[in-house]
Amino acid sequence: MSKAGESGKSSASGDDCAPGTMVDLKPRFWRLRTMLPRVRRCLTSRETWLGDYDYVYLITPNIPPFNRRYKDHRAPFYGLDDRMPVLLTLLLGLQHALIMIGSVVSPPLAVAGSAFHLSAAETSYLVSAAFITTGMATAIQVTRIRIRGTPFYVGTGLLSVVAPTFDIIAIALSYGAARYDEGTCPTAPDGTRLPCPDAWGAVLGTMLCTVWVQVIMSLLPPRLLSRLFPKIVTGSILLLVGVYLVSSGMQNWAGSANCNGGKGAYALCPTVSAPTPLPWAHPKLIGLGCSVFASIVVVEQFGSPLMKSAAILLGMAVGCAVSAATGYWSRDKIDAAPALTFLWSKTFRLSVDGALVLPLLVMFVCHSVNCMPDILATAEISGVDVEGPEFSSRIQGGLLCDGLGSLISALGTSLPMVSQAGNNGVIVLTGCASRRAGWCAAGFLVLMGIFGKLGGVFSAMPPSILGGMQVFLYSTIIVAGVRVLSLSPFTRRNRFIMSVALGIGFIDIVAPTWFDQVLRVDNGRDANVQLRSFEQGINLIVKTPFILAGVLGVFLNLVLPMDRSEMERTVLADLSRPAS
Repeated sequence: MSKAGESGKSSASGDDCAPGTMVDLKPRFWRLRTMLPRVRRCLTSRETWLGDYDYVYLITPNIPPFNRRYKDHRAPFYGLDDRMPVLLTLLLGLQHALIMIGSVVSPPLAVAGSAFHLSAAETSYLVSAAFITTGMATAIQVTRIRIRGTPFYVGTGLLSVVAPTFDIIAIALSYGAARYDEGTCPTAPDGTRLPCPDAWGAVLGTMLCTVWVQVIMSLLPPRLLSRLFPKIVTGSILLLVGVYLVSSGMQNWAGSANCNGGKGAYALCPTVSAPTPLPWAHPKLIGLGCSVFASIVVVEQFGSPLMKSAAILLGMAVGCAVSAATGYWSRDKIDAAPALTFLWSKTFRLSVDGALVLPLLVMFVCHSVNCMPDILATAEISGVDVEGPEFSSRIQGGLLCDGLGSLISALGTSLPMVSQAGNNGVIVLTGCASRRAGWCAAGFLVLMGIFGKLGGVFSAMPPSILGGMQVFLYSTIIVAGVRVLSLSPFTRRNRFIMSVALGIGFIDIVAPTWFDQVLRVDNGRDANVQLRSFEQGINLIVKTPFILAGVLGVFLNLVLPMDRSEMERTVLADLSRPAS
């Protein structure tokens, strides 16, 4: 006892050379020696690397007789923090990364190509930057970090992914068209639109000023946000965004939006200098897009779980193989892309354009509401509570992660981010909701961005290949909008709000030039700059379908009284009646 007391006293006195110190360190050293064999056995055991998971299930196609063994198969479920074998973690992380490729690639390609006509090097860089920032934002979302000294979190702590928003495409297309029409973006004498990187710099600069509204909204109670922006509004917005983007995707499917009535370099698709230029909507171009769309359908029907996760990538691979064999590829953009890249290897001159302030504010407000159903769906299939304070904190953390992710992304010259539920199908197929797979997916996405040649390949794809992928991908947004709308009771009041919002929104899609003569912007040298920016902002709001529909929907939802008619009571009674 005395020796032990003396030893403790010597150690406490801070004398590292005292014999008592050696006595105290000996048990720790002994524990370390006993742990090393266990660590070695753990690192070399089959359980650590392979486990007892049936890997054949992941690669078995859904074709008789191969699928008979797995007809009623249910994969083992891995919860949020469950340990997983290393190989399974890598495979499932790769699956989540593969299913996100279409969502990551499509927005920067549309912004760079169709909106601002950026160079090949800038286009491939935007694709790489989107991969890197997506991986970073997804890692934050999966980790769930508590802000010290506050009840607030950053991230959901679920296997929920973050990806570039499709909403920015509609704003960029309208803004780019306005910049070229007013002459602030360069145009060749023959009418060819030249690269306009300063316009993308204006979008980035304005994003940095407006994204804070989403950060602020993430601190509000989710119930208040749902009351201000009900499902009839958010569902209508998603539906309009999907329809609007399908129309732009079909322009690419038929050859490229630039050559639809284009002149000069765009007299043929995609340009007159392409390896095989053809008129817009030529049957061969339509066939190239069909090869992608049909391949996605075939893989979804007959593919293995691993193939289904990569259905979009496999569809593009089939389209690339067909187009390369028939002579539609050019290596110029691939050769221009660097082997390795990272953020800020290309930069854009930042500025703030008043015309973008209102549209981007509305977009970030919509993000704060649109992502809540996706987080709810991910939480439900992950086996965690979907009610109560913990779930509310997950919603709050997801909204704040979207806002901070968009801020980080804009600082990294990339697109705004939003939570998505595109990977929920992978969770259901594989039975894996573990965050380890989410971190692994984030790592794969960052690696995809660092390898710059990958961005060059996507930017070099013929527009018809991208169009076939985009039409399918954008159609899933329409389905998501219909799903959200189906969650709201179709009362007389709700139907009226949807009719107004969708009616005005569809006008912009079927007749995009209807507002051209209503508010003409004075672009003269002596024009009032502030007034011109305000007028351009109004035009951009009116000509972007989901923004005008969202504003009208929120306004009508706030001012229209609740209808207590007999019809509404009947509809509500039918909804509350249990299913037989």
